[in-house]
Amino acid sequence: MVSRAVLPAILLTLCGLMACADEATENEVTENEVTANDVQQIETEVAAYVEAFNAKDAAALAQHWSETGVYVRPDDGTRLLGREAIQKEFAATFADQPAAILKVKVETIRFVTPDVAIEEGRAEVTSAPDTIPSRTDYTAVHVKRDGKWQIDSIRETDLPEDIRSAADHLNELAWLVGDWSDQSADATLETSVTWTKNKAFLSYTFKVATGNVDELEGTQVVGWDPVAKTIRSWMFDSEGGFGEGVWSHDGDRWVVKFHQVLADGSTASSTNVYTYVDADSFTWQSIGREVDGEFLPNVDPVTLVRKPTAELSAAE
Repeated sequence: MVSRAVLPAILLTLCGLMACADEATENEVTENEVTANDVQQIETEVAAYVEAFNAKDAAALAQHWSETGVYVRPDDGTRLLGREAIQKEFAATFADQPAAILKVKVETIRFVTPDVAIEEGRAEVTSAPDTIPSRTDYTAVHVKRDGKWQIDSIRETDLPEDIRSAADHLNELAWLVGDWSDQSADATLETSVTWTKNKAFLSYTFKVATGNVDELEGTQVVGWDPVAKTIRSWMFDSEGGFGEGVWSHDGDRWVVKFHQVLADGSTASSTNVYTYVDADSFTWQSIGREVDGEFLPNVDPVTLVRKPTAELSAAE
């Protein structure tokens, strides 16, 4: 969970009102009691809130709360009472997490009276790029005072890790996305890694050329296994071989325990190691290799470098 948990539900609350205010069948008051002006005002508040959040403006964000607003942290039960305390919380949050990104999903909203609205939904905060976001369920109460809608209270509940999506887990491998190559004296290795729709999987294609030997091509699909709670990969090559790997994280390295069936029916296994170097390079190594129980030499680390944009444009 994000250390400053006040962030998720606030934008969530405002967005929910904008998205759901026309759902009159779910409200507890009649349509003519919730005027078009209420909806327009809430939409204006949402736009102003988003602008303030993107600018990391704690003072502007705090103005969306009532002067007596109450927020209770889900992590330690600390009560934040009043706009001033909430503003200080935002200021500390933005200092700790200047790259924080907020996403929201509204589930239900109802107007208890023309001046009181209750919203429920889910919030997500990513504190930094390529990190797994924290998620909370929330209930927010909004009040209309002096013609203006404001947040009066928020209650949040942390969601367990297993509710995270496949994309959340695979984000730890987002640095692999791109086009890479290694041209050594002995062989040429080219790979391309892309996201599939909704970032449900990583698609990893490769091509290896060695001397006068025919090129070997293949595709590897990397995904999250929600049952085993681990990252897995499935590989298929141009010679008819196929295999499966189980990934584990060790610092800057990803270790893949790989088992393969070759085109002739032989079985093989290896441990493949992907090591992050920087945003434009990583190394790949294969150790502990064996075929039908007979050990083979290790493959020394190979450095793959991201292809320059100009090179990619020329290739197209």
